[in-house]
Amino acid sequence: MLNEALAALAAAGGTALVSAMTTDAWTSAKQGFARLLGRGQPERQGVAVQRLERSRQELAGRTGAELERARAEQETAWRLRLSDLLEDEPAAEAELRALVATFGTSASASGQRSIAIGGDNSGIASTGDNATNVQMRAEALGSGRIYQAGRDQTIHER
Repeated sequence: MLNEALAALAAAGGTALVSAMTTDAWTSAKQGFARLLGRGQPERQGVAVQRLERSRQELAGRTGAELERARAEQETAWRLRLSDLLEDEPAAEAELRALVATFGTSASASGQRSIAIGGDNSGIASTGDNATNVQMRAEALGSGRIYQAGRDQTIHER
């Protein structure tokens, strides 16, 4: 079982990855996450590329609420995969943090709202589509404050 900081990192990784799927940063994100998931093994990396592309295809052609549901499903799936990776390969933490730092901002560039999630000193950045989604993520991640980027008010505090 992962500690709260690593669980938050896996959630932020899933969000960053899925957000990048619909941006110009996709090719770089796909390469980075495939490298992370492949852990230096070309066969595993190839399988990861195929999974990543299938996930992206799940979002293609969808709009509105249908797109948001598909995003949420993909974020959950990737959060679980990344959680498993962190549990099995603790050394992957630094690389995932770097990917979140790089691609966690791609959602902001595409017009989505960004939030910061922190229950300890981890300072994980993630993205949210609306206040309800943000609140649900906060509750799933444990204690901490959630702030809407560019505002000084607390959206949710546990």
